[in-house]
Amino acid sequence: MKHKSTLGYEVKTLDNLFFRNLMSYEIANNHMDEITVMHGWILAFLYENEGKDIFQKDIETEFSIARSTVTCIVKLMEKKGYIKRECVAQDARLKKLVLTETGRNTHELHMGDMDILEERCKRNITREELKTFWKVAEQLKRNLEEDIASNKKIESKEEK
Repeated sequence: MKHKSTLGYEVKTLDNLFFRNLMSYEIANNHMDEITVMHGWILAFLYENEGKDIFQKDIETEFSIARSTVTCIVKLMEKKGYIKRECVAQDARLKKLVLTETGRNTHELHMGDMDILEERCKRNITREELKTFWKVAEQLKRNLEEDIASNKKIESKEEK
């Protein structure tokens, strides 16, 4: 099978194009910041869930990324002043993630750019086609999540 006719190739290509479009739009509109796309998604997740206790584990689950990756991202976002970690009353070992004023302002600045890019991506696509896309994307995620869970069970049995 040619690599250009694989799901992985198409998903990665779309991701690259989405990112390049976002960066060119933000540069053109002077909204450029040292924010990565993943930082933007995490800021949005924290913004949408303000008032709730959000932990690193929630970020891992929401974005299907490894604990070590989230640890690095959270440390960098904290260093840049976008978020802070706060103790929770029920367990001092747990640290919830909280947006700082800088993080909130950064999210609000980039939110409009993301909305514009989202609409630009959807042009010339019918509502029915989008509905089909979301349905297929959800099934792809379920398939991959099932495989990961299955592999963890196999690894666990092999360790015994």
